[in-house]
Amino acid sequence: MKITSFNPLIVSADPKNTIKLFEELGFVRRHRKGSLDGREDTTSIRMKDANGFYVDIVEAPGVERDMITIRMNVDDFDAAKELLESHGFTASPQGNATDSSSKSIGMFSPSGFSFSLVEHIKH
Repeated sequence: MKITSFNPLIVSADPKNTIKLFEELGFVRRHRKGSLDGREDTTSIRMKDANGFYVDIVEAPGVERDMITIRMNVDDFDAAKELLESHGFTASPQGNATDSSSKSIGMFSPSGFSFSLVEHIKH
């Protein structure tokens, strides 16, 4: 298993101000993906700065407070999930979210931090 990207991901019910802050820090919007987890009201904005750093900001109505997780893209989803589970991580009860371009799941450590585990589907 190889990690292909690794960056913070912020989940927010109202991401407008968070996006504005990161724009003021020098990040620019690179990509927008809608309908996450099959939900039309959930979108993701990927941002990048001049140094090559990334941050993802996910609009998720219904969350009470902003949450931060680590987005970890890998080349082998099943191997990465198995490795994390061997270290006591548990998968989100919502299960895998799969669409035409990616497969993902939330993975939670026993101590409380989390990964958004993602594999891009290559066509």
